[in-house]
Amino acid sequence: MNPNFPILILEISEGKFTFVVIEESEGKFKYSQQLTSKNEGFKNNKIDNFNLAFNSLRDNIYSIEQKTSHTFKDVIVVIDNLNCSIYNFTGFKKLNGSQLSRENVTYILNSLKSQINEIEDQKMVLHIFNSKYLLDKKKTENLPIGLFGNFYSQELSFFLIENNYYKNLNNLFNNCNLKVKKIISKSFIEGVNLTNAHNIEDNFFFIEIAQSKSKIIFFENSSLKFIQDFNFGSDIILNDISKITGLKTELIKKFLDNFQVSKANLENTLIEKKYFNGLNYRKIKKKLILDIANARIQEFAEIILLKNINTSAFLRQNIQIFLNVNDKIQLNSLKNSYNLIFSNKNNFKVKLVENFDYQKLFEEVLNIVQYGWKNEAVPIIQEKKSFIARFFNLIFD
Repeated sequence: MNPNFPILILEISEGKFTFVVIEESEGKFKYSQQLTSKNEGFKNNKIDNFNLAFNSLRDNIYSIEQKTSHTFKDVIVVIDNLNCSIYNFTGFKKLNGSQLSRENVTYILNSLKSQINEIEDQKMVLHIFNSKYLLDKKKTENLPIGLFGNFYSQELSFFLIENNYYKNLNNLFNNCNLKVKKIISKSFIEGVNLTNAHNIEDNFFFIEIAQSKSKIIFFENSSLKFIQDFNFGSDIILNDISKITGLKTELIKKFLDNFQVSKANLENTLIEKKYFNGLNYRKIKKKLILDIANARIQEFAEIILLKNINTSAFLRQNIQIFLNVNDKIQLNSLKNSYNLIFSNKNNFKVKLVENFDYQKLFEEVLNIVQYGWKNEAVPIIQEKKSFIARFFNLIFD
């Protein structure tokens, strides 16, 4: 696929639109425009008021087209999870010494598709990932069509979103004279970015702790296999400290911004008067602040990962965990706590990462749209072909 430049990409995230225009220059991507605005008419990333959303989207698109002197006909949309579902199914076929054929794989895919339709009749498939191929219990890197064996199994991960959301989104863009070329999960792109940036061949978790929400994703064999969202974030730590100590959150932030665990005798050292800015001084030990923060971080780790029944099947010794704490003050002052607690006392390998670079994320989007992803079975969802036809076109054409 050779895309026509310039290309318009829109990320719909909590509270905002992020528009990016990408052009081609000497065979390389060039970011010519970026616009961020409030996504009016959206609530929890879904269309809440169609007219308001339409006006907001139309005005932003018009602004970008004026700046680029280009009228866009289609758009690539990157979305957060939007009450998604992920199912990991394994299908089987006895071969009895014969070759694995296309018909065998068709049988497995039809069986798995029927299970998906029964479980989630109000949702549609956005991504499908080939998680694992096993021929006679031996893992193969590619679909082993034509090989002889006795027993074949194939695991696929299905990423689904709500039908109504998909229809409403397409209707919104159609009213703006734009065709949705492709919808991509942001979590999928984040996983791809980590895989490529760190040259990962093995499995890993990515945990993001934002101010008011958190999430965890799991990647296995370059496939997105699990996502879970949580309605709490790093602000809870500030609120806990404020409630217990009676300090205002702004004072706590200023203190944490200069807080260094290794340079303080926390047991006997008090918060300095300079942070109170004329307010009544209170003798509060620095260790109390750290203890409160550690207690809440421990709870975060247990709910998100360590005691989460949904992640227990994926946890193993020394698994890689990428942890992003969006609050830079907390990341700097409490990074040792986050690292030690989420590593479960060094049972897991934790690497603290900063926020994703938007340009790199959108470059991954373009690469996937243009070339596909190695383990994604159905990278294009809008062709008017059957599920099985799309799969085989991508595998064999």
